[in-house]
Amino acid sequence: MSARVVVVSTGVVRQLPWRGREVSTAIAKSPVSGRVDVGFLGLAGDEQGDQVNHGGPDKAVLLYPSEHYAAWAEEIGPLVTPAFGENLTTSGLLESDAVIGAVHAVGSVLLQVSQPRRPCFKLAARHDVGDMAVRTQRTGRTGLYCRVLREGHVGAGDALVLDSEPSHGITAAEVHRVLNVDLDDVAAARRLLAHDGVLPESWVKLLHRRLDGRLEDQAARLHG
Repeated sequence: MSARVVVVSTGVVRQLPWRGREVSTAIAKSPVSGRVDVGFLGLAGDEQGDQVNHGGPDKAVLLYPSEHYAAWAEEIGPLVTPAFGENLTTSGLLESDAVIGAVHAVGSVLLQVSQPRRPCFKLAARHDVGDMAVRTQRTGRTGLYCRVLREGHVGAGDALVLDSEPSHGITAAEVHRVLNVDLDDVAAARRLLAHDGVLPESWVKLLHRRLDGRLEDQAARLHG
């Protein structure tokens, strides 16, 4: 089945309760009818409560596969789309299909897969499930971010058509696995680092620190 957009959503910053305090977040988005303008920084009418860790050109549009909703329903009960703060709820494009750097045409927009989403505590605040971010990370049902290479508009029902794809074949799912789950997979970490542009600079530094730490541990054991 071809990939397509199921729901388009935007949200404004609101306050959500979290462990005795209020947090500013736009994770509680709502579906939008009709076509929505998409600029280089995201969808018209969409906001971010934390512009340091969210938003910006590399995280302009968040996609979340609709296929994941069934699994979540079995674990925590039915969720109403968009439950994960996504801008585009999609079908036919999983994290394991999305190659980093791949370009997809949708509506009149060109999107480029930039990175997997790293879930944060605001997912827990959104659903009042204390370990929601941990569950999302553990399952790999994270969603993925895209850059906007060409501005335009998008609407529910639009096809997601693959325009181009890098030959390295590294997917958003693989990046997530190496960064967040299989922390001891040294060979995979080195493979990610071998390809410029696959990882954000902060993640490159994180992996280098991780590998340097392993070398230091090995040296300490040899001289211990």
